Amino acid sequence: MSKSLRGWLLLALCSLLLLPWYQQEAGFFGGEWLADGWPGSQATASALWQVFSFQHRELLPLLLMPVAAMLLGVARLTRHQFGAALVAIGLASLAWLGFESALPAVFGLAAAPGLGWGALVFSACALMVLSTGAALLGACRGDVFVCGVIAALVALIGLFVMFPVLRVLANAFALETSGYSLTTGLSRLVDGRIWSMGCVGGNRGCGVAWNTLFLALASATGTTLLGLAFALVVTRTGFRFKRSLRALTVLPIITPPFVIGMALILLFGRNGAVTAWFSELTGVAPGRGLYGFYGVWLAQLLSFTPIAFMVLIGVVEGVSPSVEEASQTMGGSRWQTFWRVSLPLMRPGLANAFLVGFIESLADFGNPMVLGGSYSVLSTDIYFAIVGAQNDAGRAAGLGMILLAFAVTAFIAQRRWVGTKSYTTVTGKADNGQHAGLDWRLSWLLGAVVVIWSSFTLVLYGMILTGGFMNQWGRDNSFTLRHYADAFGIEAGERGLRWVGTAWDSLFTSLMIAGISAPITAALGLVAAWLLVRQRFAGKSAFEFATMLSFAIPGTVIGISYILAFNTPPIELTGTAAILVLCFVFRNMPVGLRGGIAAMSQLDRSLDEASTMLGANSFTTARRVILPLMRPALSTALVYSFVRSITSVSAVVFLVSAKYNMATAYIVGLVENGQYGIAIAYASVLIVVMLLCVLLAQRLVGQRKLRRVDRVQG
Repeated sequence: MSKSLRGWLLLALCSLLLLPWYQQEAGFFGGEWLADGWPGSQATASALWQVFSFQHRELLPLLLMPVAAMLLGVARLTRHQFGAALVAIGLASLAWLGFESALPAVFGLAAAPGLGWGALVFSACALMVLSTGAALLGACRGDVFVCGVIAALVALIGLFVMFPVLRVLANAFALETSGYSLTTGLSRLVDGRIWSMGCVGGNRGCGVAWNTLFLALASATGTTLLGLAFALVVTRTGFRFKRSLRALTVLPIITPPFVIGMALILLFGRNGAVTAWFSELTGVAPGRGLYGFYGVWLAQLLSFTPIAFMVLIGVVEGVSPSVEEASQTMGGSRWQTFWRVSLPLMRPGLANAFLVGFIESLADFGNPMVLGGSYSVLSTDIYFAIVGAQNDAGRAAGLGMILLAFAVTAFIAQRRWVGTKSYTTVTGKADNGQHAGLDWRLSWLLGAVVVIWSSFTLVLYGMILTGGFMNQWGRDNSFTLRHYADAFGIEAGERGLRWVGTAWDSLFTSLMIAGISAPITAALGLVAAWLLVRQRFAGKSAFEFATMLSFAIPGTVIGISYILAFNTPPIELTGTAAILVLCFVFRNMPVGLRGGIAAMSQLDRSLDEASTMLGANSFTTARRVILPLMRPALSTALVYSFVRSITSVSAVVFLVSAKYNMATAYIVGLVENGQYGIAIAYASVLIVVMLLCVLLAQRLVGQRKLRRVDRVQG
């Protein structure tokens, strides 16, 4: 018996003997189960005392699992026999735990409390026992670590991605009274309002599905091109303000989407500054050109270009200079080197950036909500189908299935375009060269695009930052500090400082939730990328698709699916901080995953093989060889997950509670109440706080060192 297996079995015993089996009303860390005295009451007792003191005999088989595994460990069994026994024990334990949790619903008994930390830790131990047995039977070439990681990720994705999504999508075929009907579901999917092509032959608009598809294609193309331009300027030109440019590209993703929309309205709305100036100059009456496709597209370019940049920067840096030098040595010009050598090696990054931009546009809710006007998309239609006068959850689920179909199509197209070619450029050999410079015409063109776009972004943020100091935004522009005082007031009293501002609670909660979810998101995303690129296992394509599933569904649907799935036992999470953390982790994980896949595709397998030949196992190789070379992808995952956890709107609106209120939900409430000054002041503080956190994260992660740069003393 290995040390790791003994550790899991001992942990399983502790979970059964010491930890509360059922969920605690005050939370595990509230200490209620300790304050009652050990073993406590029926509500706080462990599984052992539930069996012998409170007559919960159905838990008795679970107590036998670690004991049986330990007895088999000292028996004289072959490796194959011991592995089969462990698989049987693990499967039986998980199956019995699921059956025991479903007993009240099956037999119409009183509902038991939700499962607590004892059951959670026991489930994890049973899963690891199962994966260890599978490794002993030859799965994953007998690598226990790889088997355990695959089992853990499959279980987590199945529970927190597939189960909630399937739960809400089942409503697409639900009847208004009770039961399900295939005919009803199909009629919702082929509704004429969804697939109308009226915009082609007449003055009527297209259906909401075509609107969403056209917008997603335009946004994905634009964000990928702009992200590539920024990445090339930062890495391949002598641009003087590269650090400022890196910081500027982060600004749009640390801003709530509706704030960018409001800034665009201030500039280009009917009463906007630019619109008013143009009207006075030309005599043309102000129009509503901002509201519709072009306004939403512009807002999405501002919001999602930084994501494309963050996905592409590591890929552009990872192209080996020796390959480019070889091209120039053979007579290739700078343009030919870039077009025929460098750009094709960036194909995985371009494909991943396009896919992420496409799915981001599909799932975007804030920008179409503020600027969409009569141009409706699937995400806003889903929202109004649920919370509007329609109150039609079945139609919302049907629209969600169409969004899912678009995401699957994009995923398949991306896989086909990348193909099975090798894009490896980082090997174990030394590389002391410098990247080839760009053709001067291309360099000037990219520089002009970057400067213009950056200037436009700065103007927008100038409008946002100054808006918090205006007495009444757009009407009375006199200077005031009262918005900041109302939101972030601090008073000094006898007992020290008092946080009297109305926004402090939601800000502290947001930072706490984001700080917890960001490292978990980054770790899961990069581990999943390592599995998909470096390991072979059955169902790999289905596993990759499942990781992207929550990213393709609008946040509105994700929030409601979590409420449907985790509002009742056996897993009851609504109203807790855990449901917010889990929602953010599995919604934001795909960006770290795609960035990790793009970066890891450039790392030669010989690095892994060399580590293995020197005696390192898979865990050591991943930690000491692969992870240091994945710093750009790690930084991307950390930054993105942190800021998106704070700026997310659509999902958290349904998941926040009085105890755990997020900043964006609080700002939405301010906007609904007409308190625009405080909302803009709060958004400005969020921008500054998150920018500082992003710079700190980048500093802590550091940069990847692929080559020595010789400095010439002048």
